[in-house]
Amino acid sequence: MRADVELNIGRKTFASGLLPELIAVLRRCRPGDLVAVSGNEPSVGPELETWCRFTGNSLLETTTENGRARWVFRYGAVPEPTGEPVEEHRPVGSRLWLYTNFDCNLHCDYCCVRSSPTAPRRELGLARIQRIAREATELGVKEIFVTGGEPFLLEDIGEILLACAAAAPTTVLTNGMLFSGRRAESLRTLPRDRVVLQVSLDSATPELHDLHRGPGTWARTREGIQRARAHGFRVRLAATVSTDAEAEAFRQFLDEEEIASEDRVIRRIALRGSASDGVALSRADLVPEVTITADGVYWHPVGAEDADLLVTRDIFPLAESFAAVQRAFDREGEHANKLARIFNCA
Repeated sequence: MRADVELNIGRKTFASGLLPELIAVLRRCRPGDLVAVSGNEPSVGPELETWCRFTGNSLLETTTENGRARWVFRYGAVPEPTGEPVEEHRPVGSRLWLYTNFDCNLHCDYCCVRSSPTAPRRELGLARIQRIAREATELGVKEIFVTGGEPFLLEDIGEILLACAAAAPTTVLTNGMLFSGRRAESLRTLPRDRVVLQVSLDSATPELHDLHRGPGTWARTREGIQRARAHGFRVRLAATVSTDAEAEAFRQFLDEEEIASEDRVIRRIALRGSASDGVALSRADLVPEVTITADGVYWHPVGAEDADLLVTRDIFPLAESFAAVQRAFDREGEHANKLARIFNCA
C-alpha cells in the first residue's frame, strides 16, 4: 500500500524512542494521510495497533519482507464523502450483498475485487442463492444487492434475480453492456416493481469512463441504460470517482439528465483490489453489510475477497452467519471505535 509518509524506525520500539517520532510525524500530516512505519522489530506491531486505537488512528495493513515489517496506518478519520446523502442508521443485516460471480467482461483498473475476463468465476450458484433468499426472509433483510463480476454473464441470472426479488426488493449492479439476446429475455421475466438495475457510469462524457473501463465502454453503457429503461426498469446510475471535482461534474450531469436523488450513487475509489490509489478503508472504518460470496461471509462488499474482511467461511445456516457479523461488530464497539461509517456502494 502506498503511503503519504514513510518512517524508518530501525530497531526502535515504544520502549526505546518510537513514540516521539510518531508524534513528530503526525504534526506534519493532515487528517486522512497514510503513514508507513518500517522496522526490524516485529513486536512493534501489537503495540502500534493498540496505540492507533487509543489515538483515533486506523491500522490498515501489515506486511513482512526480508525480515523487515511495514505497518501502514491512517492519521485521523476517513476523508468526508462526496456529499451524497447516506442513512444515519442502517441495522446490521438489513442489506444483504451477494457476489454471484467474479468474472467480468471488463477489466476496470480500480475494481475492489479484481474482477476481469480472466478472473475465475467462483460462482455462488443458483441453489445456494435460492436457499439464502428463503432464509433471508426470516432475518429481516430489507434489500438484496446482487453484484459480481458481471452478473449478466451468468446463464441463470434471470432465475437468480427472481429468487432474490421474491425475498426482498433487489438491486443488481451491472455495467449495462449485456442487455441483448438471451440476457434481454432474462430481463423480460423480472418484476419491474421488485428489481432495480444499478448501472455503472463514471462520467458525463466518454473520456474518464473509458480511461478506467476500456475504449468504447461509455457508449455501450449508455445504450444499455436506454435498453433497460425501454424494458420498463428503474435505472440507478452509479459513478466511481477519484476527486471531488469529478463528483461535482457528474452531479451536474445527473441534474441535467433529471435523475432523481434516490437513483444516483457517487462514491470514491476504494484502495482495495486492483486500485493503486483511493480511499484506504479498514474494517474499523466500515459499518458492516453482510456480504456473501462463494468463499464465505464478509464484512462489507468493498473488500469481499480480502482476508481482513472475512468473517466466516460458513454461509449456512444464514442466521448464524448474520450473528457472526453482529458479534464481530460488537467486538469492534468494545474498542470504542468512533470511525466506523457507512461507505455506500449502492
